[in-house]
Parts: sequence; C-alpha cells; structure tokens
Amino acid sequence: MSSSNPDRVPFVDLYAQYLTIEPEIDEAIASVIRESAYVRGRQVESFERGWAELLGVKYCVSCANGTDALYIAMRGLGLKPGDEVITTAHSWISTSETITQAGGRVVFCDTDDTFTIDPARIEARITDRTVGIIPVHLYGQPADMDPIMAIARKRGLWVIEDCAQAHLARYRGQLVGTFGQAATFSFYPGKNLGAYGDAGCVVTHDAALADWMSLFARHGGKGDHVMEGINSRLDGMQAAVLNVKMKHLERWNQLRREEAGRYDELLRGLPGVVTPGVAPNREHVYHLYVIRTDRREGLRAHLKAAGIDTVINYPKALPFYPAYAYLGHRPEDFPVAHANQSRILSLPIYPEIGADRVARVAKCVGEFTGATA
Repeated sequence: MSSSNPDRVPFVDLYAQYLTIEPEIDEAIASVIRESAYVRGRQVESFERGWAELLGVKYCVSCANGTDALYIAMRGLGLKPGDEVITTAHSWISTSETITQAGGRVVFCDTDDTFTIDPARIEARITDRTVGIIPVHLYGQPADMDPIMAIARKRGLWVIEDCAQAHLARYRGQLVGTFGQAATFSFYPGKNLGAYGDAGCVVTHDAALADWMSLFARHGGKGDHVMEGINSRLDGMQAAVLNVKMKHLERWNQLRREEAGRYDELLRGLPGVVTPGVAPNREHVYHLYVIRTDRREGLRAHLKAAGIDTVINYPKALPFYPAYAYLGHRPEDFPVAHANQSRILSLPIYPEIGADRVARVAKCVGEFTGATA
C-alpha cells in the first residue's frame, strides 16, 4: 500500500518500489500481453532458469503460491498417511497445514531466541514415524542449519526448507534453500522478492524429484497424464514481474539490512524493548523487523495514533490455534514460542522507507518508553 500523507509511515509501500523500476515493469507486462503468454511461456521458463542460477541449485519448479510449494514438495518426497513431520511452533500456518493436507501428522517444536526452530529440542520430538523436518527461516533469519542437517542425516530424515521470508539469506555463507532435499519460496507481493499477485516455487538438486513435482503441479502431465495431479501454475504476468525484480533483489536486501541496523542503533537501550538479534554466521534479510516488549498493545496504540503502521506476525504460536486443539498442547510445551506471541511487534521496514521514517518510528517508540530514541 502507498500513502499520500507525508507524516504517515506505512508498514510497507509497494507503490514506492514500483516507481523505482516503473519502465522495466511496464515493458515486462506489455511483453506478456503482446505475446499472449498468460500461462507458462517464455517469462515463466526464464524465471525458473534465473532463480535456480541465482540460488546455485539445479532445478526450480514454479507454482501458484508458496503454500502449494510446500504441499507439492511433501507429496514429491512421498509423505504417507501417519507419517510425522517436525516443524516450528512459530510460523505462518502454511507450514503446518500443508503437512496435514499432504497426509502427514504435524509435530511442533519450540523455537530459540532467533524465532526459528530450536535444534536442541528436535531429537526429543522424533519417533519411529518421523520422516522429515521443515525448518522455517522466519522473518528473514536463517534457522541453525548445521545441527538440523546433522540430525536429519543421523536419523535418515528429509529436510524441506521453508524460505518464504528469506530470499537470498545466508547461513555460514551458503544461501538458504540449498541445504535440504528441497526448499520452497513464496513470492507474495510483500515479500523481499514479490510478484503482483500469488506466486511460488520449489527448488531442488534432485532431477527425479524435480520431474515428479513438475508433472504433479500440472495435472500429472499435459497430454499424457501419468498420475493424478493438481493445477498449480505460475502465470506469465507474475513471472515477468519477478524477472525484473530479481535483478534488484540483492540491492534491496542490502537496503533492508541498513535500515535494520539504523533501527538497532536508535532503539538500543530503550527500556523494555528487545531488538531482533542476529545469531553468529547468519545473514538476515529482514523481511520483517520484529521487536519484543511486554507493553506491546500500548506501544502499538501509541504508534497508530502517530500514523505509524505495525503488524503482529503472528498473534498466536501455531499449537495454540483452534485448528490444533486436537493435539492438546499447553503453554509449557513451547515456552519460548508461547512467551513471544504476546510480546512481538513488527515495525515498518522496506527498501524505500528511508532514514527519516526509521528515525520517526524509533523516536515514537522512545517517547512511549519514556526515553529518547
């Protein structure tokens, strides 16, 4: 969304981003219309090649959205009814609901101080029915992949990385999405790399898996249906937008890191405010800048009154939603995720936000805490 009020700080401003690349976007969209390549076509094929090359993986299978990507990946890895998949207690519901939709059973694991799955708690969740782990690189910070992959190798489990919020984030210098058997991405408009509608993909080094997922996502094969599949395709218009934006992604991520650093500096030492820490050997891409405070609702109201938009990502840890009441979990089962759900608040961050707006947000936070930011 965009704002005509110069004093307002929107949570994200997609129109401001469009204005920085307007000629490129307009030409890309016009080319799709000229070619009538609305489903599949040149732009989609170019995106699949380009995204795979950028990540350094062999195969990219595009699809309609990031939720479908998770479902397709799990079906491709042969998830069966009764199989258990371990994932984080703190994420958007796509991560867990697709486990159930693909026939598996969700097993939640608590998080650590980075909001990502705590590897030290994973082994205790493994049973003889466990087949896989889905770590989520939440808010743009990579999960701790070395111990996760070590556990997976030791126990013979597959790993799907949920990279929906972590485009080009790095762990020990290696891009996320290149560790497990497969990785999924969302290109929802507000993401670091966002389309102008829904879009997603799965990446993998495995040729057989890539072939299966490509067939499954397109009705089990056009012209010769070797299986019953689903209809999940990236359309040409979204691919054209992504092809343009992909060229700017590294620069936009760097701007996000700079603005996050400015927040860190301005908010440092404010009473009752905890800024997002970055664990060693991890490169955060700050899809979201999430602080913690015990006075969240008061701070949020104060910022709203000042014309500053905020969001809570996410209001409840996943095990405590009605959808998972059947699991019978209690707060003490996930103490970190449960404690965070009432304290987290996402402040505005996007490449075009600028130093003045960050300073205005920080100043308002400082006023609320009784300090000067």
